[in-house]
Amino acid sequence: MESITARMEVKNIFSKIPKDIPKELFEQIISSNDIKIERIISKGHQTEEGKWYDQNKNELVILLKGNAKLMIKEENKDVIIKMKAGDYINIPKHVKHRVEKTSQKEETIWLAIFY
Repeated sequence: MESITARMEVKNIFSKIPKDIPKELFEQIISSNDIKIERIISKGHQTEEGKWYDQNKNELVILLKGNAKLMIKEENKDVIIKMKAGDYINIPKHVKHRVEKTSQKEETIWLAIFY
């Protein structure tokens, strides 16, 4: 019988980052019916013009490295939220949002938890 630890693998959130990132990189870490956790790597990326995320689940976003600007649609205005390493925000389901800007000089590494 295989041990529990034999089935476990230690990984590092800051490893295996490609040198070139032509488009934003989404990597699923864990997924189930109730929760999904992704590592997202950006470098000078932003959400396509005119596109808004409008998700069926709440999203906790933690900025692990780099910096970014999010835009949140709030009734009749758009609100810019600046984020730096260590910042996090909880975006309730169906709140329209988009990535307005990410650092071009270094990778921006996000941890997104959908629940």
